[in-house]
Amino acid sequence: MGRFKVTAKDTLPLPSGTLMLVGPDEPRFWDIFTQSTAYQDGQPDPLDRWSKSVLDPIAQQCGGRALYPSDEPPYHPFYSWALRTGRSWASPIGFLVHDQARLFASYRGAVLLPWETETVQGRQPCDTCVDQPCKTACPVDAFANGYDVEACKSHLRKPAGHGCMTTGCAARRACPVGQGKRLPAQAAFHMEAFL
Repeated sequence: MGRFKVTAKDTLPLPSGTLMLVGPDEPRFWDIFTQSTAYQDGQPDPLDRWSKSVLDPIAQQCGGRALYPSDEPPYHPFYSWALRTGRSWASPIGFLVHDQARLFASYRGAVLLPWETETVQGRQPCDTCVDQPCKTACPVDAFANGYDVEACKSHLRKPAGHGCMTTGCAARRACPVGQGKRLPAQAAFHMEAFL
């Protein structure tokens, strides 16, 4: 999902190196995850547990360390890290927009590597999006003044929120970048976790 050079100011376990942000390869990811023990065992936090089972060995093989959004407080600044990659930006509604994953960008973890690599710049999709449909797609205008989380959740609890609950956030779905990559079952899984 992107990477950037680490500096001592980042106060990470390594004073230099590269931090690589990792997210799902959609839509392939969903079938792989739903066949995993973590998804099927009925225990809490299946996606967090699955992410750790995949990323921890990769980080160890590379001589690095895996970091997660679900680690204990103080939480890692994944939003800020994503902005530093040059592949994600703040969208018109404030959510991160990724050059390929669009408004469905999901960072499952990061791998801190003990060597440096160059940042690969992406292209901000919102710059060429004339209509910016994400700004008006929310049925309850939850993005009219920042992000009204309570208005969003209230909508999701009502019958009128069924569409967002089963196919994903209407504002996120309105983004023309990467259409069709997130499957409805995956969107419903995330919406249930959010609610």
